[in-house]
Amino acid sequence: MISMPSRKPKAGRARMVTDSPLKLDRAEQINRLDGGEFDIIIVGGGVTGAYAAMDAALRGYQVALLEKDDFASGTSSKSSKMIHGGLRYIEQGNLPLVRHSLLERQRLRKNAQHLVQRLPFLFPVLSHAGVFDRRLAAGFESLLWTYDLAGGWREGILHQKLTKNEVLSHCPTFKAENLESGFLYYDARADDARLTLTLARTAAFHGATVLNGAKVTEVTRQGGQVNGVVIETGTRELRASASAVIIATGVWLRDWTGAGKEVDAPNIRPAKGVHIAVPWTKIRNDCTVTIPVPGRNRRATITRWGNTSYLGTTDEDYNGNLDDVNCTREEMDFLLEGARSALNIDVEPEDVLGSIGGCRPLVAPPGGKTLEVKRNHEIRTDPDGLVTVVGGKLTTSRHMAEQTIDAAQKVLGENRRCRTKNAYLLGAAGYDAEAIVASGGLASHLGERYGTEARFVTDILAEDPGLNKPIIDGLPYLEAEVIYSARHEMARNVDDIMSRRTRARLVARDASAEAAERVGQLLMKELDLPATEIDAQVASYKNQTAHERAILMGEN
Repeated sequence: MISMPSRKPKAGRARMVTDSPLKLDRAEQINRLDGGEFDIIIVGGGVTGAYAAMDAALRGYQVALLEKDDFASGTSSKSSKMIHGGLRYIEQGNLPLVRHSLLERQRLRKNAQHLVQRLPFLFPVLSHAGVFDRRLAAGFESLLWTYDLAGGWREGILHQKLTKNEVLSHCPTFKAENLESGFLYYDARADDARLTLTLARTAAFHGATVLNGAKVTEVTRQGGQVNGVVIETGTRELRASASAVIIATGVWLRDWTGAGKEVDAPNIRPAKGVHIAVPWTKIRNDCTVTIPVPGRNRRATITRWGNTSYLGTTDEDYNGNLDDVNCTREEMDFLLEGARSALNIDVEPEDVLGSIGGCRPLVAPPGGKTLEVKRNHEIRTDPDGLVTVVGGKLTTSRHMAEQTIDAAQKVLGENRRCRTKNAYLLGAAGYDAEAIVASGGLASHLGERYGTEARFVTDILAEDPGLNKPIIDGLPYLEAEVIYSARHEMARNVDDIMSRRTRARLVARDASAEAAERVGQLLMKELDLPATEIDAQVASYKNQTAHERAILMGEN
């Protein structure tokens, strides 16, 4: 008999798989902040700030991540949810960004494989009034070859030319009379809010202090150098010291930079993007479909997500309140008009299930079209040691974080190696997406949200089988997930649950408002909150959704 050597568990994978869930106690995090001394404090709990916190923690620094509202409550929960290189960046001549984005896409596909899934993109070729003229189809295929060679090949499958019938097999509602053929290429997508939350939790797993509901009101200085921050959380004011402070607040840099008096503010240009959700049965697409919008030099995309399809469009300049960005009636009509012109569908404003509006932080002066602004990021270090990062895109957040911590290291006088290129996020180590989602069901639903940590949600179900029911009929989110979110994901209120721990607000806004009271009851018991506070949370959430709906329907 031939004796084969015994294989050992992989240390990097084994280290990330534990026998109990990470328990983030809010009071404990606050106590660590109050008077705490850190190497680095990061202001802003979006995807860039969260990845920076994870990076710094992995390098062995004492780091704190602070977010005024909730992790991903701003731009990082309101993106297109695409993890991609960006075809249009090739059209802009920005091939280095595309090449690097595709490399980062594959790192996310490995390091967060439960949250980032492969997604086909379909471009139809129409006889007229298409995304591009049919005479340009050969040129577009050259663009796709460039995309594949720049890094699209890393997904293991190259672009394809489709016949008319093949296009219809992916989206049977396409108007067939003008349809000639199509192209299919491959990128990826993620639930942006859960990705950001998981980054923050992974940072905490590696030793970071993380806190939502923690507004930084001042960056403090001593002897002309940054030395900490002042924080408001609830009714308390905290002070924490740090040798380096990073501002990663995205578009909110427009209103507050934390910089010293002698420092010029960066050119922040908020660019608004919107999405609306409609029943999937109206569209019946199995991939992201790009459609033309008649009379406009723009495209719209339609992506399937569960039993909904969400329609989105590109950015427009935005000068309004950054804490109240919504899809308007005009923007919704624009998207529905585009869908009806390309597809044989009967979809009306009353069919829209939910909407989101968010702002991308472009680094550019006023003037020109936002579509033409390059999506590069900018990192700067002020003379007093304040580090600021802004711009970029969801796909390149890991690299942005790496460069940001590199900049902070220079302030600290340190030089430690970045370790995030191959670092798993919680739930990713040992996760087999193909096996978990193959037959659907509860395992598939939980797997795509929690990865290998799904067992901890089912532990709650085993303890209390009564929690094995949906918070909203027709959606897969369970009451047990509300308990898990409050216990292990720092969910504080009804909106945290509906808008980001689940995506119920986007895919079923009105139904989520009806379910708010039940979610409030679950939170009241788990977090030991007074009934008066829960009543206020429920009323606030219902007011928020009513406000969102009124703007969408043009009632305001």
